[in-house]
Amino acid sequence: MKIIKRLIPSAVAACLVTGASLSVADTAIIVSAESSISSVDVDRVAAVFLGKRNKIDGVSVTPIDQEEGQDSREEFYSTVVHKSASQLNAYWSRLIFTGRGLPPDQVSGDAEVVEVVADDPDLIGYVSPGAVDDSVKVILVVQ
Repeated sequence: MKIIKRLIPSAVAACLVTGASLSVADTAIIVSAESSISSVDVDRVAAVFLGKRNKIDGVSVTPIDQEEGQDSREEFYSTVVHKSASQLNAYWSRLIFTGRGLPPDQVSGDAEVVEVVADDPDLIGYVSPGAVDDSVKVILVVQ
């Protein structure tokens, strides 16, 4: 217990000095402003991004992913899908090999996700909340 009491102040100080944050980033799940989807739960979003379903409340959706290495992608897959990058790659490798699915198309980052989702009411994506504008609708925020 004494070690923990000594480490906590050090960890807090290190975060303050390096500018790191102790809080977890949020992820906004978005659709086009024209979409009829108004809300969704985490399990349905995870199922869509894992290729297990293609509809939310009867509306067909196509997931749009971000490239590996993007902070939003890492946050999304760890908090929503509960998979690391290596687990995700193994998952898609198995599905591709057996012919049961393909991973979502990828774009370069938050700005491009907002752009393509805004232009297509069938797409669903994820971004950091700060990237959201009036062209898209947030249907879920995951913390």
